Amino acid sequence: EIGPGKGALTKYLLQKGCQYVAYEIDERMKPILSTMTSHVIYQDFLKSNLMLDLQSFSYDHLYVIANIPYYITTPIIEHIMNFSISLKEMVLLVQKEVADRFVAQPHTRDYGYFTVYLNYYFEMEKIIDVARNCFDPIPNVDSAVVKFKRKETTKLNEQKYFSFLKVCFLNKRKTLRNNLKNYDWNKILYVLQKYQLSDCVRAEEVPSYVFEEIFKKCIEN
Repeated sequence: EIGPGKGALTKYLLQKGCQYVAYEIDERMKPILSTMTSHVIYQDFLKSNLMLDLQSFSYDHLYVIANIPYYITTPIIEHIMNFSISLKEMVLLVQKEVADRFVAQPHTRDYGYFTVYLNYYFEMEKIIDVARNCFDPIPNVDSAVVKFKRKETTKLNEQKYFSFLKVCFLNKRKTLRNNLKNYDWNKILYVLQKYQLSDCVRAEEVPSYVFEEIFKKCIEN
């Protein structure tokens, strides 16, 4: 669990009888959390080494549960994906607008680079919206719970692939062709036409699986 705070969710997770470890940056929570579990690492999660922290645990699947601070939602997810861990699922409470971006579909304004980035790793589902008045103190935004189920991926050169995606979405108002001036457009067009996508298509109109195929057939090799 990331950011257990006063343990509102922690006590229910511990009832599951699973192995548990948490990251909490606020050491003022020690007196409360220590009555529940001894497996709390008091440090900034973004500075953690998950491989080292989890090496004493024996497990087949890892689940990440968190009420994520909205301003570092993306860095936290990227930090998790930087480690080779047996991640099964994540269930995250995030700002509603961020959740909408995660699960966005092509041809919508919320669909962008990070949507496609996440689709490489996960099947995502928004479980429920959570109104701001469910919290104390009441924040200025509504929230949503999103479930991320890890999927089997076609292994690509991830660093190179994500760099390619950033170029694709560099300017969302421009066509994909204009953003990819330094690539062989004829090869890319061949893949696009396979999926009935035109020469003037924009990145926000291209499904994630098409990006993967373009990269695999036209960029990676």
